[in-house]
Amino acid sequence: MNDQPKGSRLDRFMRLFSDVRAGEGLQALLLALNIFMVLTAYYVIKPIREALILGEWSAEVKSYLAAAMVIILVPVVQLYGRLADRLPRKRLINVVTIFFVACLVVFFLLGRAGIPLAIPFFIWVGIFSGVIIAQFWSFANDLYTSGEGERLFPVIGFGMSLGAVLGSTVTKTLVAPLGINLLMLIGAALLLLSLVITNYIDRKQRERTESHLPLSSTTAEMPAATGQYRAATGEFKALTQEQSLASGSGEGAFALVFKTRYLLLIALMILLTNWVNTTGEYILSSTVERAAEAAVASGASGGLSEKQYIASFYSDFFLVVNILGVVVQLFLVSRIIKYAGVRIGILVLPLTAMLGYGVLAFYPLLSAVRATKTIENATDYSLQNTVKNALWLPTTREQKYKAKQVVDAFFHRAGDVLSAALVFVGTTYFALRPGGFAVVNIVLVLIWIAVAIAIGRIYTHLTQTGQPPV
Repeated sequence: MNDQPKGSRLDRFMRLFSDVRAGEGLQALLLALNIFMVLTAYYVIKPIREALILGEWSAEVKSYLAAAMVIILVPVVQLYGRLADRLPRKRLINVVTIFFVACLVVFFLLGRAGIPLAIPFFIWVGIFSGVIIAQFWSFANDLYTSGEGERLFPVIGFGMSLGAVLGSTVTKTLVAPLGINLLMLIGAALLLLSLVITNYIDRKQRERTESHLPLSSTTAEMPAATGQYRAATGEFKALTQEQSLASGSGEGAFALVFKTRYLLLIALMILLTNWVNTTGEYILSSTVERAAEAAVASGASGGLSEKQYIASFYSDFFLVVNILGVVVQLFLVSRIIKYAGVRIGILVLPLTAMLGYGVLAFYPLLSAVRATKTIENATDYSLQNTVKNALWLPTTREQKYKAKQVVDAFFHRAGDVLSAALVFVGTTYFALRPGGFAVVNIVLVLIWIAVAIAIGRIYTHLTQTGQPPV
């Protein structure tokens, strides 16, 4: 007999898609709406980035700019870590989000003034996407135990996938009548809406779980980055002195990553994932760039400029990718995690990439390139996104708010740098064609699979013992 409470109608409806228990549905739905707003904003902005950089420069320049982005991310991540050491989570999220909103307003004004934005906007979007999305998932990880997160992250991830679809649709629909600059203000408005939801969730979570504690001992007053971890029973526990020393607690954000094998392996996995993905993006971008030039020159662009043609193409591409991602997120992700576990879930994307680039190594046709990137990206944005964030559930609050920024922002973009180096060497010295780049990706995926296997073993141990990684 099942003694589990039935819960509300919302709880019961959400059980169609994941194992949502009584009282969990509303918060999970609000978190899904929160990341829905963030991803809608990002996918309104992302095609603008592509249009500006490919319209004013080239796919090669797009790859090389990743190096500048990583250099800038070092002080950005360190600054974020210092803020997390001082500010409670709600104030931290408010300050960072409002800063990015202000940046979008400034870019809008500069664009209206006719000032070229391609390079600074490209770098800014890369920093924004890494920091703001990692920040959301740090917040979500801070709310749940490992068991709760594994059950509810697939539902929350659905909001992420759906936001990506809507953002692509908004850009495709409005880029011609509104132009590129006004879309920046739409992105800013969506970020402000997400912030309202975050503040509401934070207040309700504290009322539900921390009302019995002195205010100074709650997340309303404590800094976001404390040396605590959420136990399986739901309460926060402090690290022992030995654990604090071993994990680098109290040190900088980068030290937290390099002192803990589990976090370092996650960082390496993120680096390899993005290295492979970005190299594939280069193959696609260079093809799109040539297609835009040819279409405008021949009059087949439907009256669109090269920038608008590229923005429209990427909106279509992102739309297909994200619709497929939504389907996978809604119907497959929770079931894969429930029956196979996170340990197997993190192997699905590298195995998919291995198959796709194996095809491209022998048949590097445009249709095959687009199909490979569509399947790879859809899996990345749905299943991979959910399981890679679930890996942080057993970690301490300090690791969630500081080390996660290093991994999701710095190491993610470091993969871009390595891809840029590969593009430079491959095109300059070896005249690599798409099939050649696909072969390199196959080698990288083999390493990625080995790292994912090691991470899965440690994650299983951490969740079984209830101890954080040190």
